[in-house]
Amino acid sequence: MSMFTRLTVQVGQCALVYRDGKVERVLPPGRHRLFGEVTTAFVEMRERLFALSPQEVLTADAVALRVTAALRVAVTDPVTFTENAADPVSAVYLAVQIALRDHVSGATVEDVMRRNDRIDGAALLAAAQAAGARNGIEVREVFVKDVIVSSEIRSAAMELVTAKARGAARLEAARAETAALRALANAGRMLDAYPALAQLKLIQAVPYGSRVTLSVRDTGAPTESDPDE
Repeated sequence: MSMFTRLTVQVGQCALVYRDGKVERVLPPGRHRLFGEVTTAFVEMRERLFALSPQEVLTADAVALRVTAALRVAVTDPVTFTENAADPVSAVYLAVQIALRDHVSGATVEDVMRRNDRIDGAALLAAAQAAGARNGIEVREVFVKDVIVSSEIRSAAMELVTAKARGAARLEAARAETAALRALANAGRMLDAYPALAQLKLIQAVPYGSRVTLSVRDTGAPTESDPDE
């Protein structure tokens, strides 16, 4: 009479069956019957999200930033995942940390802040995928969650942005004032050339219901005509 054991593999998992220290088969989710002396190891196959602990890195201008990242991963090769490394996820973590340090060290803090505190994750993803492929892990996404700049640097940056905004506002006000003065000068020359326009402008400026009296200046005595003509 042969000995057998029953094994149930849950959804999202697989089971590695070892016989004499070697993998004999990989069991999918479901109920299984195993004969003889075997050992099993369960592997989580569902997609998981891992957060990288905050890491302090130096920029090209020696400013310290605290960066946090996250990885979206899934096990695609349970045998390699189990046998290749004692802690395969840590191997992926290390690859991302090194790539992150190399990437940030090539940029200044101004470059990072100009990108709205965002760091391009393409280089990080490539490094994570290479490390994951060696350990049976598919790295599907790497994204930077937070880039934290010291309060002193952030305050200095805000002061610089404020100064630039104030300068732009003053320049725009000066331009508007210059345009207004130019328009007034043009209007003054026109009123000097056409006095009737000045009188008309004065009448338009008088409040409604006011009484206006116009005096006509005599430019010369009237001449009498010759009766013989």
